[in-house]
Amino acid sequence: MYEFPDVRIPIGDVVEKFTDFLAINFEAFFDFIFIIASGMIKGLEAGLLAIPWWILMIIIFLLGWYFTNMYGGLLFSFFIFLIGTFDLWPETMTTISIVLISVVLSLVIGIPLGILSAFSKTMSSITRPILDAMQTMPSFVYLIPVIFFFPLGNVPAVIATIIYAVPPVIRLTELGIRNVDEEVVESAQSFGSSTTQMLVKVQLPQALPTIMAGINQTTMMALAMAVVGSMVGAQGLGERVLYAINRIDISLGFEAGISIVFIAIIIDRITGGIAKRLQKHRRNAA
Repeated sequence: MYEFPDVRIPIGDVVEKFTDFLAINFEAFFDFIFIIASGMIKGLEAGLLAIPWWILMIIIFLLGWYFTNMYGGLLFSFFIFLIGTFDLWPETMTTISIVLISVVLSLVIGIPLGILSAFSKTMSSITRPILDAMQTMPSFVYLIPVIFFFPLGNVPAVIATIIYAVPPVIRLTELGIRNVDEEVVESAQSFGSSTTQMLVKVQLPQALPTIMAGINQTTMMALAMAVVGSMVGAQGLGERVLYAINRIDISLGFEAGISIVFIAIIIDRITGGIAKRLQKHRRNAA
């Protein structure tokens, strides 16, 4: 039997030392991020919990009706009602808060990076292998470094979710801008449009359906991290699923799990409806 030679390249040790260096020398920076992120999550959660359940159902119904159809609005509001009957209302609002904050921050980071990658081949060459690694790395791995920088709770879950969920919006933003018809770009240039004007008035509107697909994928991936984030103390539906696994509680596990599915369906259909409406509006304008 042939054994591998006794050779070791300690890449993991280097990463660990680098993580320790960041945790020690940038403690104030990570504390600042923790305070801001924690305040955002708690504020949004408090705002959602302050909305009466029936008003939230009406809002979901109207959004579903406007962006899909009346049947969709009724179905989505029924899903919200079912979650309430499972006695998981506060946990659902917490999960929605974590997901919304994660998605918004992912978009703030991802869309500008996608735009830069579309305009710069060098930037694209740098980001592509990084995004490949981010999308293929097991999601549990992202939890390891964040617990060194932040106390256990919702904040490290949000940071890990952002790392896991941001690649699709970067890739699809770049793809959407690169796939804008060259004739349209040349026409804008011939009328004297600056780079900023061409981006804002031509390329981004043309790429919007593709960007919306990236936003949809990012949102779905953020929801997929709900259970994983509970392993670093994140509250919400993921915590209830983890509790059900530890206690082998099939009833609680199913109700918490199906609640996450309901939220995913609602967000997926509404964001899909937004993309279709934007695309239809663009065609009518053309």
